[in-house]
Amino acid sequence: MHVSASTLSLTVADVDASRDFFRTHLGYEVAMAEDGFCSLTREGAAVDIVLLRKGTNVLPAEQRDQEAGGLIVALTVTGLAAEEARLRAAGAPITMPLREEPWGERLFQMTDPNGIVVQLVEWAVPGPGADGNGSAGGSEGTVVQVITPSADDVTVSPNATMTGLAAPSRGSAELSTGRS
Repeated sequence: MHVSASTLSLTVADVDASRDFFRTHLGYEVAMAEDGFCSLTREGAAVDIVLLRKGTNVLPAEQRDQEAGGLIVALTVTGLAAEEARLRAAGAPITMPLREEPWGERLFQMTDPNGIVVQLVEWAVPGPGADGNGSAGGSEGTVVQVITPSADDVTVSPNATMTGLAAPSRGSAELSTGRS
């Protein structure tokens, strides 16, 4: 199978409010729209977004009254601190300030008018000597470390509890992993 594009379909109460949020704060453009439907795209974005109004007949009957609650739209970006500053200055609804998680993820979150959480993420890069041997990893002389998680490795957010296991900030050259 070849996947040629990725689209996230979100059912919301107010399509126009979410459309305006994604256009204003994240640079998405309307590809097509009708009453109760909007398809958004963004050049260089990893995912397109379709917004459907709750109750629309396009959805199967058992899904028509469901909304996109508890969902996080996570977008990996570069220049995260500058993006947070830009969005804050523009009055974007930042609901979780910029922070770095123990597993190496730097992030902040916004919440759109329909309660959709949008998380902008950038992976932290370890500094010199992150593996204790003066290098940030690699295959020569690689040492496998066994990690025993402690309470310090657990992060609780409104949407999940995550235990960090490996990350660039802990010396991993390419892997971030955790347990939720």
